[in-house]
Amino acid sequence: MMSELMPDNPDSWTFLTNHAHVLLCLAQDPEIRLCDVAAEVGLTERGVQRIVKELATSGYITRERNGRRNRYLVHQRQPLRRSIARHRQVGDLLQLIVQR
Repeated sequence: MMSELMPDNPDSWTFLTNHAHVLLCLAQDPEIRLCDVAAEVGLTERGVQRIVKELATSGYITRERNGRRNRYLVHQRQPLRRSIARHRQVGDLLQLIVQR
């Protein structure tokens, strides 16, 4: 019975989306390089660039130039996107998961 509930590959899914993983990386280290985010999350650098652009366009982060590097500011008061969780903010998710 239990095998029916378990996927063939236990690493084939996660509770958090790629967008959430990227956001968590940026929150933990605002000066992290996108190639390092890609390595941490398991995506291509191009995929991470796309996600960062989407997060910025949607108002979840601001990208600031800091010399030759970027610095990312996560807007923790933004509501989560799904209607079931819209009463929660990004900061609630970060507080739950990020180790400080």
